[in-house]
Order: sequence, then C-alpha cells, then structure tokens
Amino acid sequence: MSVVDTDPGTAVDVFGKWLDHFGQLLENGSTQSIANEFETEGHWKDILSFTWSYKTFSGRDQIEHALATTRETNKPRNLRPAAGRQDARFVRRSARSVIEAYFDFDTDLGQGTGFVRLAYDPARPTDPAIWILLTSLQELRGFEERVDDHRPTGIEFSQNFSGDNWLDKRHKTREFADRDPEVLVVGGGQAGLALAARLGQMGADTLVVEREQRIGDNWRNRYHSLTLHNEVWANGLPYLPFPPTWPTFVPKDKLAGWLEHYAEALELNVWTGTEFLAGDYDEEAGRWDVTVRRPDGTERSMHVPHVVFATGGVSGVPKMPHLPGLDKFGGEVMHSAQFSSGTQYAGRKALVFGTGNSGHDVAQDLYSNGADSVSIVQRGSTCVVSLVPSGTLVYSLYSEGRSAEDTDLITAAIPYPVLRQTYQFLTEKIRGLDSELIGKLEAVGFRTDYGEDETGFHMKYLRTGGGYYINVGCSDLIAEEKIGLVQAEQIESFDEKGVVLADGTAVEADLVVMATGYENLQEGVRRLLGDRVADKVGLIWGFDDDFTMKNMWKKTAQQGFWVMGGNLMDCRLHSRFLALQIVAELRGVAPTVTAVDHASSGVLA
Repeated sequence: MSVVDTDPGTAVDVFGKWLDHFGQLLENGSTQSIANEFETEGHWKDILSFTWSYKTFSGRDQIEHALATTRETNKPRNLRPAAGRQDARFVRRSARSVIEAYFDFDTDLGQGTGFVRLAYDPARPTDPAIWILLTSLQELRGFEERVDDHRPTGIEFSQNFSGDNWLDKRHKTREFADRDPEVLVVGGGQAGLALAARLGQMGADTLVVEREQRIGDNWRNRYHSLTLHNEVWANGLPYLPFPPTWPTFVPKDKLAGWLEHYAEALELNVWTGTEFLAGDYDEEAGRWDVTVRRPDGTERSMHVPHVVFATGGVSGVPKMPHLPGLDKFGGEVMHSAQFSSGTQYAGRKALVFGTGNSGHDVAQDLYSNGADSVSIVQRGSTCVVSLVPSGTLVYSLYSEGRSAEDTDLITAAIPYPVLRQTYQFLTEKIRGLDSELIGKLEAVGFRTDYGEDETGFHMKYLRTGGGYYINVGCSDLIAEEKIGLVQAEQIESFDEKGVVLADGTAVEADLVVMATGYENLQEGVRRLLGDRVADKVGLIWGFDDDFTMKNMWKKTAQQGFWVMGGNLMDCRLHSRFLALQIVAELRGVAPTVTAVDHASSGVLA
C-alpha cells in the first residue's frame, strides 16, 4: 500500500458527496440504480446487517438481486461518516488509486458500520464507482454493549454499607449457585474469552468452562520456545489492547498471563479445572441438557439455551498416524500437543514427524537443548517463508497506523477473488525475498511449495489450517544439515531402536514426536456430543460456498450450537458477530430473513 500524494481534504470531500448520494439511493432509489453505483465486477460483502449471515455478492446482477431481497426488510438509512474511525483517504491497492472510508448506518435491527473502496478517477472526481463495499451489523438496538456512554456507573457500591459489595457479588455471579447460564462456552482460550467478553457486555449471562487448571494453560503448557509469528499490533482482544510496551512477537507465557488478566479485568465467569462431560439437545424445550465435572469431582447438570465450542483455533483431536512397526518401537512416542521442552532429552536421539510450524519448532527446540541428534520427517511439500519480512507481509495493513479494529473491517471486506489475487501477488514477491533460503532447503532434498494456486502460506491456513512453516531458524538448521531430513516414503518400518529406511539405513531414536496435525474440529464435536450432532454440523473450517469459514462464527445446522475459533485477529473481529447472533436469539429479536444465494440464481428454498 502507498498513500496517494493527493490533498487529503479532497478524499474527505469526494467521499462525503458520494455518501450523501449513495445514502439517498439506498433509502429511496431503485435496486438497479444502487447496483449501478458499483463497478461492473464490483463486490458487496455483508455481515449480518442485510442478510443476517456472511454473504458476498459479485457483479451488478448479484448485487441487484440481493438488494431486492433484503433492502425492504432491513430499511437501511441515515448513512453518515463513521464516528471515531479514520477519515477518508487516498491509497493505492492492487495497483489502483482508491478512496478508503468508513461510514455508519441504521437499520430496523440496530446500527451498522460500512467500509468502502471507491475507484477514483481524477478525470471524473465527483463520480467514483464502488469497487468493494462491506456492510456489517455492529450492535442490536436495545442490547448495546455496555461500554463508553453505556458503561455502568458503579455508584451503588459506594452507597451500600451493609449489603454485598462488588467482590461479594462477583463471587455469587461466577458460581451460578442460583441459576443456569444462558450461554455455556466450552474452552477458555482466546476464542472462548473473547466471545464471553462480548456476550457479557451485551447482557448475556455466560459461563466459560476450561478443563485446564489455569486460564492461559492452553498456551502456557505448550513447548518452551513458542512465540506468536505475527506482530503484536495485529493481535489483541476486544476492549483491552496489548500494552504499547510489548515486544513485536509475543512469547507464549506472556500471552498466557495476559489471558488470565483479561478474564479478571473483563469480569468473565470462568470455571477452571472443569470438564465438559456430555450434552444433549432437547428439541421440545429448545435447550441443551449438559453435565460438567468440577475440580472436586462433583458433577453439575444444567439447562442451557446455547452451547459454544471454543476448544481450538482451527483444529480438534490430535492425529496419531498408524505407522508400520511403531508398536515395536522401544522409545517414547508423543504428539506435539504433549511436547513442552527439549531440556529433558539432552544427549538423546529424536525423530520428529511433520514439517509444519509445530514440527519445525519442536525439532529446533530439541536441537537447541542438546539432543544428540534430531531428524525431521517430511510427509509432503511445505510452504516455507521467512518470518521477516515475508511472514509479516500478509499483516502489513495492521502497520499502517489505524486502530486494529478499523483494520479488521478492511480485512473482513476483501472478497475472495480479490484476496486470492492479493495473495498471489504477495507470494510472487515472497519468492524473490526468500529465494536463497528456498534454494538451500531444496539443495538438501527438502520439498517446498507455494500452495495449489500460488497463493502462499496464509491461504493454506484459511483452507486447511496447516501445511506451512514461518522460519524462525529451523530451516537454516535443516539446510546446514544440523537437523537431519528424512522423506516419509523412504521409511520401510519402525523397529525397537528407531526407523529403518528402504535402503537399509537405520535412523535411531529415543523419542518420536508426531507433529502430524489434528483431526477436523468436527471430530472434537463428535467426541463430546456424539455422532448425530457432529454429522449434522459437518466439517468446520475451510471455505464454504460464501467464502467464509465452514460452520465457524455463525449458525450451524444444530439449533443452539455454535463454534468460535481462529487466531487472535479472528477472535477480536468475529466475536462481535457471533455474540450478536446469540443475543438476538436469546432476546427473541433474531430476524426472519430469506436466505440469499451468493450466485445470481436467486433465493434459496
């Protein structure tokens, strides 16, 4: 991106005039006249405000059809420059000169915020066309977040000398001794906490159950050297940004402590050391009958309208492959999820299966802590990029000076065709930046790729959740042959001492770490809620027909069941939209809408 050398006042003026014109059309114009404000191949992406879903419409025909189906129901009105967000400005995106700007608007359901990229032609400065438009619901009327002007006064605690003080009430609220929660969130990592924070500020009585003993243990108990691989300004959670003193790449224990602090500061109701045992949906009563086990072994049964699984970023049950002869191996075998530190394996031989982020990090941890030998087993080609600058390029929007929340709306606005083209452009740039590194890896037999359509590592994350490595040093160790490399197809079988290759070579090991990924999160649902619910919900993560994540952050086929996950940016952005949907159902204000197909074929049955 580059800021165009044009008077910023011109951008504000052009946007203001466009907004007045577009607002009048949206309220009173024909759907065809509104669609004609878009470029021929322009895009409109909506999150809840018109469609009560995540929908993308591309081309004037799709946009006109979608407006015809949704506009009269939602009655959008009062378009105005967005309060508290960055002013309109000229920028270059995808080699195009555009105006980027934010606006607020009202519907019968609540308040929304939009983001627009207007194609700017100096020859026609007063008539910009819409390239990309996002509309998103930000709050429900009557159930606004209790922040800023809506925050509680707290004055009652200074006037009550004989009754419960604030802390007494917090203890009682958190224990749920006299009631069942309205929403049960299973999992107390960043996903569960972000959603609980949003729900709490919208007035939904929410309980989070976390099986670990402390909040943050899902990070704290991971391998010793782990840090986040994206920059601090791209991360953070709702209401409470990271301090400006924090390092660019956040260590896992620092994040773990922050999550613990976050739950306390946001007054989240969390039961740690608590295991979700079972749940069954009562169709007639419209609620879940669930059972959890507390740390002291007692079980609590509850009736809960909504259950949210927040048990992992994009994955579920660890995959443990069945390898020939593994049952004969005399050493230790574990999944990377169980690996914490290589210190106890100093002087011993290790074999790590898998060349994603976890496999590389585990191998490097073992090597750095004095393992006698470490070899990594590659089972398929891997997309490898340097941490800086290549790994951070996809987050470069977050370093442009806006708030993280403003930037979230830009990333949410990008339609799939534009995203794909953008990633292909970035990947071509990364090829040049990392050519020396990739050359060294391939020279020792390490197989690399840039994705099926040259879209690189981040598209792999969105599609499958894995298959890439952001290099923090392990690639260099492999290239220098300090960490050995074995291709999986070379392995004939395990024996008691390690593996035997097809050519008869033995690779000895005392430890085997399976950094072999996870089953789809659907299998985690199956384990806790059974086949019927899991099969009804289907696969979770990866693109669906609307180019959003399957069964994530939105209504699933199972009534009262939702899934919350993703990285810190995903959780910050999508926690709002998931909370809005749940609160709308709890309070009986969820709209009855006609589903609109993303294709121009029309209304879904």
